Order: sequence, then C-alpha cells, then structure tokens
Amino acid sequence: MPERTVTVGSKSGLHARPAKLFVQEAAKQPVKVTITAGERTVDARSMLGVLSLGVNTGGTVTLAAEGEGADAVLDSLVQFLESDLDSETPVDA
Repeated sequence: MPERTVTVGSKSGLHARPAKLFVQEAAKQPVKVTITAGERTVDARSMLGVLSLGVNTGGTVTLAAEGEGADAVLDSLVQFLESDLDSETPVDA
C-alpha cells in the first residue's frame, strides 16, 4: 500500500476550513485514503476523524491509499496539504 508523509502547510493546521477542504478533496478520489497522525489512523473522508487528529501547523501526517491510481491520488493530496488551505485563494489540486 503506497504511503506519503507530508507536513501540513496551513497556518491553522488541519482545523475547521483546511480540514473541510481536505476531506472534500479526499472524497473526490477514486480510492479510499487514510490519514495518520501519531498512533491514530482515520478515513480521510471523515470530517470528525480528521479533526480528531489534532494536527497543528507544521505537523506531519501520513497518507495511505490502496487501489488503481493510488500513487497519483497520494501525490495530488500531498500537494494539496502542503499548500496553505487558509489562504483566500482556493487551491486547485
């Protein structure tokens, strides 16, 4: 199963707006994606799950996906998370 570790670029970490945008982007993907912070792994399509990770600015998470196209999906989501999702301009991933 492919994995990628990424540093969260949003000024507020994965809270409120950045978490919502990430969950929406993960939900668009053709494969299931999980996100891990510390010892906790959740479905990347779950808003409550992502918020429960408590990822702060500069925190690292590991994304994992399985299935056809998983590598491309992970690369896209890594780029998405590295950007500042708090910025006023929406991110095109």
